Amino acid sequence: MRDINTPLERAELLNDLTGWAEDFGFQQLGVSDIDLAEAESALSDWLADHFHGEMDYMARHGVKRTQPDVLIPGTVRVITVRMDYWPEQSAEPWTVLGDDQQGFISRYALGRDYHKLMRQRLAKLAEKLKAEVGEMSYRVFCDSAPVMEKALAEKSGIGWQGKHSNILNREHGSYFFLGEIYTDLPLPLTEPTSDHCGSCTACIDICPTQAIVAPYKVDARRCISYLTIELKGAIPEEFRPMMGNRIYGCDDCQLVCPWNKFAQATVESDYLPRHGLDSPQLLDLFAWDEATFLTRLEGSPIRRIGHEAWLRNIAVALGNAKTSAEIVLALRDKLNMPSDLVREHVTWALAQHQDAELN
Repeated sequence: MRDINTPLERAELLNDLTGWAEDFGFQQLGVSDIDLAEAESALSDWLADHFHGEMDYMARHGVKRTQPDVLIPGTVRVITVRMDYWPEQSAEPWTVLGDDQQGFISRYALGRDYHKLMRQRLAKLAEKLKAEVGEMSYRVFCDSAPVMEKALAEKSGIGWQGKHSNILNREHGSYFFLGEIYTDLPLPLTEPTSDHCGSCTACIDICPTQAIVAPYKVDARRCISYLTIELKGAIPEEFRPMMGNRIYGCDDCQLVCPWNKFAQATVESDYLPRHGLDSPQLLDLFAWDEATFLTRLEGSPIRRIGHEAWLRNIAVALGNAKTSAEIVLALRDKLNMPSDLVREHVTWALAQHQDAELN
């Protein structure tokens, strides 16, 4: 076991920890304290504005989200890591978005679900650290608990929170996953970085539903990622035409961000596109029955929204597509679905094509 009683010894440990993180496939590591008072105030205001929509879990856990030592007693430091996911080999995003016969899926969801991979690697990193220092308590997280991951990433120097609310890094853009290790080990802190968004409003201007209601503030109820992933019920009609062919998530604010010209391609094969999801034909996806949906998307984050929401999202995209006999036929075929949710969106989509035919 190594001693970490002096600042020099702790600094050497942090340097080694950074190297181990790279060995486990992470591209960056930072360490922050647990003071999230500023983030707690911002979260309170966001919740008071009801911008969380139906995501009741954002309020349910109270201060466990903003006070790490309440969630995990004894926590004094949070180790945050970053893992790039940009699938450089995928179809060009704007080309897919410009083809209304195809469905656009957020680039983070084209391959396998990142949660399991990240947690496994984080656990290995934590165990390596524990083997070096001896007695140490820890918990690893990756979207698996009430954790203010963006605020922690910002405090630890991973990047700054952009006007679209995603974490940005000057050398790597924003296409990366975050994971955390809560620990009672008093590691040295890494320095936060400054905001480099400047006067740019590209993300605000391009948002299809104008969900970025002010710099650094997103109304989730308007966000296409929320509407296609988090929302369980009907998508409000006012937003359906704005969704275009986005059937799972929305990357517009990241695609237009100037900092993403520095995005690094992922080295993880698990994050590369599977089953042609980088440029799929909407009619092909709409034809999947539930068994096919579950089989094709095994291990994918998309699977968690369920077949019903999948058809709901695709029905909206088909309603926004150019009218064709094939699309109308496919939509009519779904009118006998037992799901009220699916039938509602199919009926809406058919009405769009009826209007197009009349014109």
